[in-house]
Amino acid sequence: MKQILFNTEMVRVIMEGRKTVTRRVVKPQPPATSVVRKRGCTWDWSFWADCDMGHIMKLPYHPGDILWVRETWAKNPFGDGYIYPTEVPGAGQKWKPSIHMPREAARLFLRVTDVRVERLQDIDDDGAKAEGANYQDGKNVGWEEKMRRTAIDRFAEIWDNTIKPADLHLYGWEANPWVWVIEFERISKDEALGGGGDDCTDAH
Repeated sequence: MKQILFNTEMVRVIMEGRKTVTRRVVKPQPPATSVVRKRGCTWDWSFWADCDMGHIMKLPYHPGDILWVRETWAKNPFGDGYIYPTEVPGAGQKWKPSIHMPREAARLFLRVTDVRVERLQDIDDDGAKAEGANYQDGKNVGWEEKMRRTAIDRFAEIWDNTIKPADLHLYGWEANPWVWVIEFERISKDEALGGGGDDCTDAH
């Protein structure tokens, strides 16, 4: 079982059933003058000049992998267990960051159904909606502007908010980096404990 981090907004849309895919930056990025392709269970990139020599890209997850979601959390101040911002109003509550969440506090589990590589701006409107992007959301956005926005516009805004300002020139929307497109389905804790993996596990 592997871990994956989501912020509170993305946890909420996963729980609502509106998010079934996530994009993560490929690191290191393939050179600009290269072609990316899938070979069997893995992906690689090649320079145009050496297309027969593939440079393997290490997949973060494989189809069949089970993921437990790390999210913002806190111990229940009134008893056993844990609480989360999506369930409890945050006023006065001291939350702990997702990176410090123990697995025993996990309440969301996902099964990876597909992994592929593409450019960030290759996303279409359906893909942006599957990312949980709602064009009507967004800070400091007036009603008329919201009505003109697409799901892609909102996704681009969400994406840039997840990138450190110093890295926007490398991984921001305008930089159009290569990304892993990780599709998933939500499963129960009992299903998660049943295991995962597929025929591509040898490629780990």
